[in-house]
Amino acid sequence: MTSHYDVIVVGAGSMGMAAGYYLAKEGTKTLLIDAFDPPHSNGSHSGDTRLIRHACGEGFEYVPLAIRAQELWNELQHETTETIFRKTGVVTFGPEDSEFVNQAIAGGKAYSLPIDTFNDGEEINQRWPGINAPEGHFGCYEPEAGVLFSGNCIRTYRKFALECGADLLTNTPVDDLEVFENFVTVQTKDESYTADKLIVSAGAWNSKLLSDLNLDLPLQPSRQTIGWFDSDESLYQSDEFPGFFVDLPTGVYYGFPSFDGTGLKIGRYDAGEDVDPEYMNREFGIYPKDEGDVREFLETFMPQAAGKLNVGKACMFTNTPDENFIIDLHPEHSHVAIAAGFSGHGYKFSSVVGEILSQLATTGTTNQDISLFSATRPSLQKKEARTLQK
Repeated sequence: MTSHYDVIVVGAGSMGMAAGYYLAKEGTKTLLIDAFDPPHSNGSHSGDTRLIRHACGEGFEYVPLAIRAQELWNELQHETTETIFRKTGVVTFGPEDSEFVNQAIAGGKAYSLPIDTFNDGEEINQRWPGINAPEGHFGCYEPEAGVLFSGNCIRTYRKFALECGADLLTNTPVDDLEVFENFVTVQTKDESYTADKLIVSAGAWNSKLLSDLNLDLPLQPSRQTIGWFDSDESLYQSDEFPGFFVDLPTGVYYGFPSFDGTGLKIGRYDAGEDVDPEYMNREFGIYPKDEGDVREFLETFMPQAAGKLNVGKACMFTNTPDENFIIDLHPEHSHVAIAAGFSGHGYKFSSVVGEILSQLATTGTTNQDISLFSATRPSLQKKEARTLQK
């Protein structure tokens, strides 16, 4: 294996593997290094499926990224027989004062996205009999949105990156990073590699790696859980029922229809426990709330999906104080690009983030507006969280 590359990507999960593909596709000599064997269950991409919404309640700045991400996912789907994306639609709802739902509707209208709005819970319930939205709730439905199959996406990017000439090291933790004026050195247990440029996209392990580069970012991994519940297939199968995102004063929930009889999948977005990724307990059910929180939601809002738990899993989010991403060049080293802190809502963007990282690594710029994601923004330096309801 060559020891010097144009670009080394440390962390070949969601964003890193996509970046590796787009780099190699353009003829860039690329090395991808991952501590595990992606796709795997140790990062933030496990759990089989992810929602992609275009009318983003997280803010207007995310909408153009979501649109471009969908274009890239559609291109990837066209090039493979793997199932990358299913257009199930996504419904978002909550009480009338939900800032998230209001922002999603406003973003959809601002960018002329196809979007249906519902003024009360009864309209939502009539559209989908499996939902029991109470009076005083409102929402929107994006018919062009849907579900990404995260493992398939990473496997496909991996296959194409290797076919385009990238090298990949799996089960290879990085011991040390060193940055010099015109090159970088990446040290593993068995070998040292050099490159002109470096991309660091190691998920929950970013803090340790970036500290080697004299960059201290407020990144906090959290333990999150998801479960698949036996459900009425006539109501919740993927041909009939959409993905969903529900913003409540008591919690924020998201979920997926039942694919091939596996049951409705649901997770809670907030209320995860802060963890060290090296020592996180991945056993589902060690806390009563692992199942209890989502079951309580189902019994109230989707009672015909509150059957027995089929499968439960634990995964990780890596959160920033303001819940916005970090996508930037290192403030002291312009030949180092960083992707970090995707705060539980980043997977759907991994195609476009990979494209952005490949552009930053090769040209130092990108055609996307990433000013919101600066590594030196005040909210990171002051470690103050915004109060946006998620």
